[in-house]
Amino acid sequence: MGHDSTLIQDDRGQDAVPVHLVNKDGFEAWSRKLSAGQRAALAAQKFDGSGYQTAIVPDGDGWFAVGGVANPDELSSWCMARLAEVLPAGTYRREGGDPGPAVHGWQLAQYRFDRYRKDDEATGPRVLLTSKVKAIEPALAEAQAVCLVRDLVNTPAEDMGPAALEEECERLAKTHGAKLATTRGDALEQGFPMVHAVGRAAARHHAPRLMHLTWGKESDPVLALVGKGVCFDSGGLDVKSSAGMLLMKKDMGGAAHAIALAGLVMGAGLPVRLHLIVPAVENAISANAFRPGDVLSSRKGLTVEIGNTDAEGRLILGDALTLASEQSPDLVIDFATLTGAARVALGPEFPALMTRRDETAAALIEAGKANDDEPWRLPLPEAYAEWLKSDIADTNNAHGNAFAGASVAGLFLDKFVGTLDDGKPIDWAHFDTFAWRPTAKPGRPKGGEAYGLRAAWHMLRTRYAHG
Repeated sequence: MGHDSTLIQDDRGQDAVPVHLVNKDGFEAWSRKLSAGQRAALAAQKFDGSGYQTAIVPDGDGWFAVGGVANPDELSSWCMARLAEVLPAGTYRREGGDPGPAVHGWQLAQYRFDRYRKDDEATGPRVLLTSKVKAIEPALAEAQAVCLVRDLVNTPAEDMGPAALEEECERLAKTHGAKLATTRGDALEQGFPMVHAVGRAAARHHAPRLMHLTWGKESDPVLALVGKGVCFDSGGLDVKSSAGMLLMKKDMGGAAHAIALAGLVMGAGLPVRLHLIVPAVENAISANAFRPGDVLSSRKGLTVEIGNTDAEGRLILGDALTLASEQSPDLVIDFATLTGAARVALGPEFPALMTRRDETAAALIEAGKANDDEPWRLPLPEAYAEWLKSDIADTNNAHGNAFAGASVAGLFLDKFVGTLDDGKPIDWAHFDTFAWRPTAKPGRPKGGEAYGLRAAWHMLRTRYAHG
């Protein structure tokens, strides 16, 4: 678990193993510069410059490494990740250029979740040198944030319940000198009734709560980050299947993203007034669980008929987004592992993005593309709002057909994001993210994963740039 802050270091000319990066098109010309013995070594390892290939080549009394990439002139976050997974422990330097964005994947390739067992494959750190000294600290912080998301999501529900998420918020507040206010248990009935209703069936040590962290100058623009913290989702009385429940420790992945992003914002000292809001519950089954057909009150004042107890994440987010809207925010971003429909549409790699403003969507997509974390925009179509109508309440929490599930969930959330004092709709972005990688890729092991985090972070860095 965690992250080694020594994996990226300043290049001061220290001893390091050279790493050559080549692609398939340039391999022939590059290999002509090598000795016959070196070319034979590459042939023996079947190296031809294809993506993610690696090889070790003897060179006098030493050796150098070579990695296959798509384009040596335009590196991505992940093009050196496989090297960081397979090379021996030691210090490395890219030959003929700086690693640039590849420092990200180099770090994340060395991530291990070893809370519950010893990692027998760990061989010690592989350090990568860079001449871009000013980029080191931001790169370390960004990788640390991704590792935090992975750690929180990978941790099982018994050890990552609402109280553990509260402890994570406390640690964050202490680290950055922020203030944290937490409302727990039955006290939620007054201000956050939907959070209370969803979480009240859980055991006492997993009692529901809402964390509200504040940081920064009150005169700075308000940035509100909201994360869905359903620490385990049984589906409630509309119980999930055993297969559907198996991965539900990851249903607090939205909270993990929001917490990690808040840490980046505070660590970089962005000139914002930050509000981090994390509703944390376990959607459990017991005699006092909320039921299909119940009508819940909400912080907003809207009444919500429960069409499905397994559409609970949007309920706790409704109260949290109402609180965020009360801060007169310049921008609200929420993260949630909200719908299976988003995964059916986009698969695990692309977080669904919904926004009220086109320019906000464009900025997030641009930042995501530039940092190998691209979201995909889905609509908030008013034509589908009628599907949430209720015969007895202001709205239902679920619709009765199988169409446009991600967008309809977004339309439900939109009801709880308010307007500013001047009547303008609050600028709001919603990430429906998976928070899980079902199959491993270089630098990206199977398990908890951050999707949309880097897109949001780089957009915020641009939007709230110092000076």
